[in-house]
Amino acid sequence: MSDERFGGFLLITAEHGGNEVPPEHKHLFESHEEALRSHRGWDPGTRILAESLAARLGAPTITSTLTRLLVDLNRSAHNPRVFSEITRPLSRRERVSLLERYHRPHWDLAREAVTAGLARHGTLLHLGIHSFTPSLDGVVRKPDLALLYDPSSPEERALATRWAEALAAELPDRVVRRNNPYLGSNDGMTTAFRRSFPRAGYLGLEVEVNQKHIKRDGSFPAWVADALLSTLPEGFRP
Repeated sequence: MSDERFGGFLLITAEHGGNEVPPEHKHLFESHEEALRSHRGWDPGTRILAESLAARLGAPTITSTLTRLLVDLNRSAHNPRVFSEITRPLSRRERVSLLERYHRPHWDLAREAVTAGLARHGTLLHLGIHSFTPSLDGVVRKPDLALLYDPSSPEERALATRWAEALAAELPDRVVRRNNPYLGSNDGMTTAFRRSFPRAGYLGLEVEVNQKHIKRDGSFPAWVADALLSTLPEGFRP
């Protein structure tokens, strides 16, 4: 990302945008091809959606196509779940190497973008784009689209509530939820950044889209991006 793309009042990221394995680590996944292809390996549709939103909003975007089964870029470095059952058995030196090579650069780039945006505008909305499997452990997830936020933050709660209400009105035939199927206070990049940046300036929401809507080409239907853009609260639109 070039410096001129920093300093916006919006930042869009996608931590699970692919299921790629660098050549030097392919031996770790020789018997895990099915897991790589599944929702365990990545969040289908998110990189395309993130880049589409960023292009239409003129916002900086930071995406990764690295499989989260190698190292999860939406987990804090100290979280044991930053490593999967495939990489957790590696030696400490190997795990630290994965963090330094893949996790730290992604987070550093995002921090740089947030810092520049806050310095220029005083307020920044960080949207982490994710998707979720339609069912997990036999439980069907009903939301089509969801916004995750920290309920202890009045600013995030107000923003997510207003936006979710607008989305529900825009999409009367879809199920729009807040903090479902996950909690916005769970460990992740936005949660960690809330501790690193001023609460009055940094707003971190995660957008979750149900993977049942993925098309054959791996993207989400146009209504997903269109609805998010048309209902984005005033103050964050171009």
